[in-house]
This record gives sequence, structure tokens and C-alpha cells, in this order.
Amino acid sequence: MNHLQTLIDDYLAFGQYQKRLDTKTLNAYKTDLRQFQEQIKLDDINTITSASLEKYISELHQTYKPKTAKRKIASLKAFFHYLEYRDVIEKNPFNKIQVKFREPATLPKTIPLRTVETFLATLYSQRTQAKTDYQRRNALRDIAVIELLFATGMRISELCTLKPEAINLHDGTILIYGKGAKERCMQIGNEDILKVLREYQHEYQSEIQNCNHFFASQTGRTLSDQTVRRMINRYCALAAIDLHITPHMFRHTFATCLLEADVDIRYIQEMLGHSSINITEIYTHVAMSKKRDILATKHPRKDFCV
Repeated sequence: MNHLQTLIDDYLAFGQYQKRLDTKTLNAYKTDLRQFQEQIKLDDINTITSASLEKYISELHQTYKPKTAKRKIASLKAFFHYLEYRDVIEKNPFNKIQVKFREPATLPKTIPLRTVETFLATLYSQRTQAKTDYQRRNALRDIAVIELLFATGMRISELCTLKPEAINLHDGTILIYGKGAKERCMQIGNEDILKVLREYQHEYQSEIQNCNHFFASQTGRTLSDQTVRRMINRYCALAAIDLHITPHMFRHTFATCLLEADVDIRYIQEMLGHSSINITEIYTHVAMSKKRDILATKHPRKDFCV
């Protein structure tokens, strides 16, 4: 008998050691498949049919938002594809299922450039006004984090896992390891940002060596994404910024600004590390809404008295 629990464990091990999936992806698969196991209530994989899968998928749609349901279904499809590939099952029950549903388009949330400027000004001010060496070093590290997020559009997970050898501050290049173990090389084009990163690297040399990650805490531990989120919230409060800013919003703002500056979308796709141009194209909707706003408020026709 092919026990579902054993097969799930085998699949997760396959994803970790052979496909080299990142921790967040593995955790998502683990959560989705454990949930499926609990709800399907069938221990033998050969007793799971297209009908039982359709019932489970229907329950997902009733319980979760479209985006979440879509992810959970994708996790399940990947699992059954693995079972078919390994000849654990003769027929994949997913082959008889057509899953089609509309996911509402949600535009990426960006940060107004004046707000970004205010945020950065607050960071630099905190460094200048620091009363202790601990506060000054913290502010320097925080400046380096935000400057790099905004300069490269990298994901927060990519920033927190950045290795010291992946960043070359002599020629301003950074090797980013993205989703699916994909690599991309970015150029840091601003000399002021490079200067800050060099200062940070020099100041935190021992902490970087201790944790073998470029961004570290003052105790020598790897910087976590939750630490960065808390840091952003703190500086928003200091700067009296009402907008709730997340690390990913710097990525959205980076992409949108480049698109509005007429940078070819293919270059933006490459810089963001998107596997498909379709993912990047969501930013064209943001750019169009900006153009619409400009034409509605700046075009001289609005002042005609006719």
C-alpha cells in the first residue's frame, strides 16, 4: 500500500535535496499537502480519484481567496505529477480535471517617490543624530538595507540570504539567487549607494563573517525578513508616514519607476528575475493608471470653458 504520509515525506525530500527548492516554497508545499492529507481522509494514494480531488478543490474555492486556492491546487498538482513521474501511480487523476477560475487583478502597491525620499531622509537623520555607537551602527545597517532594496528591486528573501561573496563593491555588481535557484546579476549604478554599502561592509566585517551573510545584526546573526519589516515600521512612525510600507513595495516601486521612464519591459523582467513576461506585465497597468492621472490633471483641455 502506498501510504499518503510516506509519499508526501518523500516528495518534500525530493524538493529539498534534488530540486533545491527554497525554504519558503518547501514550507508552502508542506502546509498545503498536510492540509490535503487531513481533509481527504484517504491513506492509500490509489484510492484518490478525480472525483475526490474535484470535491476537495471545490472546498478550497469556498474557503480561500482565489490566489490562495490557486497556490494550494498548484502544490497538489505538482505532488501528483511527481507520483506519476516516479511510477507510483499508473494514472494521474489530475489529468481528467480542468481547473479554471478567474483571479481578480490586484495592482502592485507602490510608494510615492516623495515618501521614499522622506523615508530615506529619516534614516540618514537617525544616523547623524545617533547618541550612541550602537544606534549609529544600527542606522548605518538600516540605510544599507533600504538603499539596496530600492536600488535593485530584489526580494526581501533574496536580500536576507545574500552571501558576502555575492556582492562586489569594487565594480558595483551583485549576484542575486532568486526563486527556483535562478541567478541574475545586477549593477548598482549609484555611487552614493555604493559608498554606504562599503561603509556598512567595513563596519560589520566581523558580524558578516560570523553569520556568513552580508546583512547581519549587531549580535552577529543573519538578518531576518521580520527584522526588516519591524525596522521599516519603526522608521515610518519616526517620519510620520501614514502609508503601511512593506519590503516588497520597494520592489514594486523600483519596477514601476523604470517602466514609467520608458525602460523596455524585457529589461525589467530580467532585473526582477521573473520567469515569464506575463508576471512583469502587471506593472504596465500601474503605468497606464499614472498616465491617465497625468492626462486628467495636467492636460490644458481641463481649463477650457466650453
